[in-house]
Amino acid sequence: MLEDLGYLIAALAILVGTFFSFVGIVGLMRLPDVYARMHATGKVSTFGVVLLTVAAVFVTPLAWSKALALIVLLILVGPVVSHAISSASYRLGLPMKQAVRDDLAGKRVERAMEAELRSER
Repeated sequence: MLEDLGYLIAALAILVGTFFSFVGIVGLMRLPDVYARMHATGKVSTFGVVLLTVAAVFVTPLAWSKALALIVLLILVGPVVSHAISSASYRLGLPMKQAVRDDLAGKRVERAMEAELRSER
């Protein structure tokens, strides 16, 4: 009975995790620019991988401590990596499609001018 409950939880986690992963892939294909794509893949894929890891723990004799450590690392590192990639894209000057506002627009120009002044010295 308890084993069947574990398999049921694993099946639900697989279905929901696969759904999140699929939504991330659709977002990667359909969204217009790198920033929207990073939002879709960064948020959704983290949840998808966490749920698939939970399913693996319920089905296989994987240690809960290892799985918990992996889940914590995924939750902590996933958004940081997405932010770093988006920040690098912005610094490279990749344009935003249909941007409503750009809070960093003036700062990028100021930093470029400061770097140019330093190189002239």
